[in-house]
Amino acid sequence: MGRFVPIGGQAGSRANRPIPGSDRGKRDVHTIIRVDLWRHPRYKHELYSTARTGPITSLCEREYYRAVGRRNYLIEGHSGAGKTAVCTELQRRGYQAIHGDRELVYRGDPETGLPVAPETGTPTAAWISDHHIWDVKKVQALVANQQEVVTFFCGSSRNVAKFIDLFDGVFVLEVDLDTMNRRIDERVALDPTDWGGKPEERELAVRLHQTKENLPKSGIIIDATARLAHVVDEILRLSDATKPV
Repeated sequence: MGRFVPIGGQAGSRANRPIPGSDRGKRDVHTIIRVDLWRHPRYKHELYSTARTGPITSLCEREYYRAVGRRNYLIEGHSGAGKTAVCTELQRRGYQAIHGDRELVYRGDPETGLPVAPETGTPTAAWISDHHIWDVKKVQALVANQQEVVTFFCGSSRNVAKFIDLFDGVFVLEVDLDTMNRRIDERVALDPTDWGGKPEERELAVRLHQTKENLPKSGIIIDATARLAHVVDEILRLSDATKPV
């Protein structure tokens, strides 16, 4: 049985222990839910307002299945941290991994989600960065998909606060400045239009690396200067994605 991993916390071990006795029926399921999910801000209100006995509601049944195996993780990091490479490697290993900066992204208002256009003809690097957001409804739909045992969302967005509570855990890829610059140089050599190819884009990348702006405040730091295989192995180990559910 898989474990529920709350953001910034550890997996609840009690959720994996079978409750002795065979006469407790569906209350066993309810107890398992309440053990781990009461701490999570997304479910706190619903669980406190649910009756302690009797048949499990459809909401609780859905969350039970999340608790025992259906998990979703966010893999974040600044430019050059390796989000795309990690996502591609996860896909190669057979996991569902979403390239968020390709499949979910658009230019919009981080607060309202409404699409926006720059006031001037050519947007600045700062404007592009500030309006780089993900489609919240698409994220919600992917998270709600119970067909996949685990899904990894890879990328950065300026509206991450709008959906971060949907994830069972967050990983933040971290590299030093020299590594970041080298990786940006390598990808720009392959595609001069890639982010970081323009001086203002590189300056912004360096500033964001130093200030760590826009990164989730709570998350597991992953040393992404290591070999790609090791980075992915560590993410899988910490997310329990290598264990059967």
